[in-house]
Amino acid sequence: MASLKDLKVRIGSVKNTQKITKAMKMVAAAKLRRATERAQASRPYAEHMEKVLHALASQIQEGGPTLLAGTGSDKNHLIVVMTSDRGLCGGFNSSIVRSVRQRVALLQGQGKTVKLFCVGRKGSEQLGPTHGHLIVGSIKELAKKQVEFADAQRVTDEVLEVFEKENIDVCTIVYNHFRSAIAQIVTYQQLIPLDLSEASEADANNATAYEFEPEEETILKDLLPRNLATQTYKALLENAASEQGARMTAMDNATRNAGDMIKRLTLQYNRTRQAAITKELIEIISGAEAL
Repeated sequence: MASLKDLKVRIGSVKNTQKITKAMKMVAAAKLRRATERAQASRPYAEHMEKVLHALASQIQEGGPTLLAGTGSDKNHLIVVMTSDRGLCGGFNSSIVRSVRQRVALLQGQGKTVKLFCVGRKGSEQLGPTHGHLIVGSIKELAKKQVEFADAQRVTDEVLEVFEKENIDVCTIVYNHFRSAIAQIVTYQQLIPLDLSEASEADANNATAYEFEPEEETILKDLLPRNLATQTYKALLENAASEQGARMTAMDNATRNAGDMIKRLTLQYNRTRQAAITKELIEIISGAEAL
């Protein structure tokens, strides 16, 4: 049984931890509000950008740039894994890494070649021991500050470099889509070639109502790389909001658990102290009776 001193030290240690988790929860809550606003503001622009590209693509009969039509094969896959650079955010990183491992196993089971590009320190750390031979590039320390469009452009440039160097056919980005502080959804979005499966007839009809100048192919050559940066920027913002939401929830749970532990330890401390006092009284009474 632990002594009174050990219990007192442990209670003090848990109280100090509770102060830290409570402070981290408040900081995450403040950051979450700003991150959520930025993520929600990025969605309409990214969605409209895709609609414009779908409309332009519908006017091209066949072929087109590689970023639009692809290489004609789907053998070599590149998965851009977006995680955080810091921990203490619940299952935010582990959910992405677990999903990526399943996707890699699925693609390899189909005879595909898979490469990984990690954005965030936690992704490369968790995937390194089991899938380190598949990692062809990584960017760290990106999410420790407020994400800017220049950061997305940097990621896009490096991904395109890997795309050409490794002869990639399909490039997919994976991130956590922010729904609420307690719900983040692991999302896969195909960047290269442009996924036209969701293109609607309305996009095609809208495109026919306009005359494009210069031609569609020329516009696409400029818009396709910009779309990659735009979608990457949206994913980074979604990830930032999801990370803060997950951290706030995790720190709230940790604070509650610390409170429950303090109650249990305090009860154990009081019982141990009461037992020690009772034992001393019994010894005093027994000694008095012996006289």
